[in-house]
Amino acid sequence: MHIHYNMQLKPFNTLNLDATASHYVKIENIQDVQDALAFAQKEQLNVLILSGGSNMLLPEHIHALVMHMDIQGIEKCAEDDASVTLKVGAGQVWHEFVLWSTEQKLYGLQNLALIPGLVGASPVQNIGAYGVEVGEFIESVQVYDRECQQFSSIVAADCQFAYRHSIFKDHPNRYIITHVTFKLLKQAALKLNYGDLKAAVGDEQTAENLQQQVIQIRQSKLPNPAEYPNVGSFFKNPVISTQQFDQIAAQFPNLPHYPQPNAQVKIAAGWLIDQAGWKGKQLGVVGMFHKQALVLVNYADATLADVQHTYRAVQQDVLSRFGISLEPEPVLFDETGLIRAHQPVG
Repeated sequence: MHIHYNMQLKPFNTLNLDATASHYVKIENIQDVQDALAFAQKEQLNVLILSGGSNMLLPEHIHALVMHMDIQGIEKCAEDDASVTLKVGAGQVWHEFVLWSTEQKLYGLQNLALIPGLVGASPVQNIGAYGVEVGEFIESVQVYDRECQQFSSIVAADCQFAYRHSIFKDHPNRYIITHVTFKLLKQAALKLNYGDLKAAVGDEQTAENLQQQVIQIRQSKLPNPAEYPNVGSFFKNPVISTQQFDQIAAQFPNLPHYPQPNAQVKIAAGWLIDQAGWKGKQLGVVGMFHKQALVLVNYADATLADVQHTYRAVQQDVLSRFGISLEPEPVLFDETGLIRAHQPVG
C-alpha cells in the first residue's frame, strides 16, 4: 500500500471537476482495506471511497484519505442447470463485465450495458436501465463493516434494494464494498418494457442483439464523458402518487410515465427538463446536453459551484412549471470527504 499526497482527482471523476485529495491510496486487495483504514485512523482522517467516479460531485480541496477501489477478478462460485454464481471484484469495469457475461452466455445484465463506473458501485445506487435493476441479479455483497470492524457478506434481501437506493446509501460511511456476487441466468429472459428498445430489437430477440441495441441507443443519446464530461443521468426519475400524476397529465397528456406498485407512477425527468426549456441550455460552462436533457455537462473547467448553480436552476424551473422536485443522482461530498445532502429548492 502506497499513500500519495495532494493527488489530483480530475482524471478519476467523469464530470472532470478539479479536485485535489490530501491523501490517496489505491486498494488492490482486502488487506489494503484494513491497512488504509488503520492509516486514516492514525492520521485522524475521514475516508472517501472512490470507485469509477461516475456518480460523484467533488469540491476543489478534500482533506481526507481517498480509497480508490481497484480489486479485480471474476470467480465462479456455483452453478446449476439454470444459473451461474460469480463473485466479482469491486474494481472491475462494469461495462466490460456486462460484455464478458454475454460472451459467456450468461444473461440478465444486458439492459445495463454501457453504464459507466465499476462493479463495486453498482449495488449502491442499485443501477438500472430499460426496466432492469442490478439488484435483481445480485445474490450478495461482500463488504468491510467499519462499525463491526470485520469483513462480512450481506445477502440481497438485506441490501434493501429499491429505485436508485440500497442500504449502502443509508449508511455511506459504514460499508466498504470489496466484491459483488451475481447470480446470472443460462437462458435469456429478455426485458423489452421500453418502447424504443423493443422497436430497436425488432424480430431478432436475442440477448446479444438486445445488448447491442442498448449500447447504440445509449451512445446516440448520452455523450461520451471523454468528450463531454458528465455523470450520466443527473436527476432521478420522480416517483409520484397516481393522484398527483392525474393532475399533471390533465395539463400535459404526453408526459411519459411508467406505472409502479402501491398506486405510484414514475415519470421521465428528462421530459420535464426538456419542457422547462433546458435541453441544450447552458449557464456559463455548465449545461444540459443538447441530445438528452437529463445529462448535465461540464463544457470547460467548471467548479462544483458552477455545477450546483446550474442544476439548482433546472430544479427551480421544473418545480415552478410542474410542481415536482427533481432529486440529483450523484453523491455530493464536502471538503472533509463526507457525504452531504443536496439542498432542496423552493
